Amino acid sequence: MTTEPRIEKLENELICAERRNGRLLAGVFLLVAFLALMWSGADKLSPAYAQNTAPKVIRANEFILEDENGKTRAVLGMSNGAPVLSLVDENGELLAMLAVSKDGPMLSLCDENGKIRAGLSVSKDGPALGLYDKNGKTRAKLVESVLGLIDENENPRAMLRVSNGGSGLGLYDEKGKTRAGLTVLKDGPQLFLSDENGNMIWQAPINK
Repeated sequence: MTTEPRIEKLENELICAERRNGRLLAGVFLLVAFLALMWSGADKLSPAYAQNTAPKVIRANEFILEDENGKTRAVLGMSNGAPVLSLVDENGELLAMLAVSKDGPMLSLCDENGKIRAGLSVSKDGPALGLYDKNGKTRAKLVESVLGLIDENENPRAMLRVSNGGSGLGLYDEKGKTRAGLTVLKDGPQLFLSDENGNMIWQAPINK
């Protein structure tokens, strides 16, 4: 395989991985928006009446867990036909959420400001993991065996791919141009460097 198809293959795999991961993690943000509305009215709900004997089965559409000060700390409810478990801190900020939608389970972890910093989802396309900075920008994506690293401007800067056909590492500049690549396929390893226009300036021969 020549150098150009190798570069094209690396770039196509990164694009496909980002699209799959974007669809999977989009549901996480929608659920967080739903829960933000839920908090505004959660404290107005009256507490459930205590029972002398615990029933074996409890059926309800929503459960709210409060601390000793009456603050909501956890909510288990339904959202668009999907069960959602949310955990909040003493300041009412959402820190963790677990949901099971029609596409599969999703887990979100947030910082002290309620910003999503990590998201994990599993669907028919496979597992996907996203990491985000304090501004909500994606900084890393992992979809099965494809790992992408993104800069503060959300431009891909590195991609690592492992498959049955081999493995590949691509490094990109701030404009998304491939500047360096290392591939190991069935016909051997190859290292190449490119200029700012994507033109090959050096490559190591394949050792056979």
